[in-house]
Amino acid sequence: MEFDYVIVGAGSAGCAIANRLSESGRFTVALLEAGGRDTNPWIHIPVGYFKTMGNPKTDWRYQAASDPGLNGRSIPWPRGRVLGGSSSINGLLYVRGQAQDYDHWAQMGNTGWDWETVLPYFKKSENWHGKDKGEDRGTGGPLHVSPTRLKRDVVDKWIDAAEAAGYKKNPDYNDGDQEGVGYFQLTMANGRRCSSAVAYLKPARGRSNLEIITHAQTKRLILDGKRATGVEVDLNGKHTEIRARREVILSAGAIGSPQILMLSGIGDVDGIKPHGIEMVHELKGVGRNLQDHLQARPVFKTDLSTINVEVSNYFKQGLIALEYALKRTGPMAMAASLGTGFLKTEPHLDTPDIQFHIQPFSASHPAEGPHKFSAFTASVLQLRPESAGHLELTSANWRDHPAIHPNYLATETDQRTIVKGIQVARRIAQHSPLKEHIIEEFAPGREVAFDDHDATLDWARNTAVTIYHPTGTCKMGNDDMAVVDARLRVHGIDGLRVADCSIMPTIVSGNTNAPAIMIGEKVSDMILEDAASTERRAG
Repeated sequence: MEFDYVIVGAGSAGCAIANRLSESGRFTVALLEAGGRDTNPWIHIPVGYFKTMGNPKTDWRYQAASDPGLNGRSIPWPRGRVLGGSSSINGLLYVRGQAQDYDHWAQMGNTGWDWETVLPYFKKSENWHGKDKGEDRGTGGPLHVSPTRLKRDVVDKWIDAAEAAGYKKNPDYNDGDQEGVGYFQLTMANGRRCSSAVAYLKPARGRSNLEIITHAQTKRLILDGKRATGVEVDLNGKHTEIRARREVILSAGAIGSPQILMLSGIGDVDGIKPHGIEMVHELKGVGRNLQDHLQARPVFKTDLSTINVEVSNYFKQGLIALEYALKRTGPMAMAASLGTGFLKTEPHLDTPDIQFHIQPFSASHPAEGPHKFSAFTASVLQLRPESAGHLELTSANWRDHPAIHPNYLATETDQRTIVKGIQVARRIAQHSPLKEHIIEEFAPGREVAFDDHDATLDWARNTAVTIYHPTGTCKMGNDDMAVVDARLRVHGIDGLRVADCSIMPTIVSGNTNAPAIMIGEKVSDMILEDAASTERRAG
């Protein structure tokens, strides 16, 4: 069990790296995934996230610790545990973020991560199915990205109402200018999910130099002094060592990657030594700088038809299943959200600071199913929160989940922005052609006055949930809290990189799947460049 490269985690970034490192045939590559293969049919049906989130066969089922910012609530943190990682269970929403996000990374000292430099990797990964192919869009890449196949009257009216409220329409928020309202773009082709596994592993499965190993949970790194030489793995219940002749690449996500580092003795001594783990190298930033997007979920009852009433009995559900089986259309081809908006809470802001996810359904909790009445959800989040949390080990046992402390709404800016975002949602609902179809504001409801900041904030603390975008826990940079450099090499440890959303020094302005894939594409080039440089020196 020895390979040139060992990749830990077959998620959004890991699958891309496995494909790119193996495509030349020059190197042997092992891709390790703690979960199983993506054979569950619900993974490939767009609406299947209702079935895969919370399922222990496809979801790590993390639970955040009690959070003061949420009035002491503890909320679930789903993360993918299957080939494709979270791209196999997410809402299929394709968002690159703002150019300014990446320019800011470069300004922080991370050379080569500015927008102009990362854009080619977004384009390289993408096969855009839209009619309008601007210069920023990619065609011919492995990841299929499509305009939504499903339009809904309630979403159309929300978009028109937002325009009436003074916000512009934007048919392509990934084409240079993010600001405005419109429909989401989706990682979907012909009505089926295009996960990172479908995009990158399916065409690579026949390569003799690529070994995809499932049910292989990494316990810790194997270190020779301060060089990573492999990983210890629980492979189908058996202890196994898998060696890397060149490099180990951690792509286990913003929770898994820092946990593996800490279990290996790399991190903050105060968080490692109490568990009896031998310190190898101190990096205080491992598990720190945890950022996530927190969504508040205003709900409006409507006289328009929504998913709530369209799936209210078995006969209707049968018709929906038949439509999907015959045409790959209808509600089963629906992503987690249909409409979106990237808007400013204050006109003086340079870029949008809030994002909407408009859903033609509503539920108190996804596992409980939709409400019995027709309604839509105008979920809103702050794009660039200031608040940062952390992870910490709960034991030296690799089976035990780390403690997750999100630290939501810890700053005045974050509190003000979430309140203003909720106010924007309520204001749009007061404009035609939407207002004529709203029967009642179900949440926050009339008991929370529009201009009552404290009551609105308290409602958010009591009801807001993650929208599944953890980042930053192995951040890139050169300061005392940085874990990796601009080539994603772990500071102080040879032969080891981290490549997933944990390397983000600041969270991107949008959903994180597309940036994670871009990170995988970019680091692949870095690894191959470094390998060629080493070979030239040796020659």
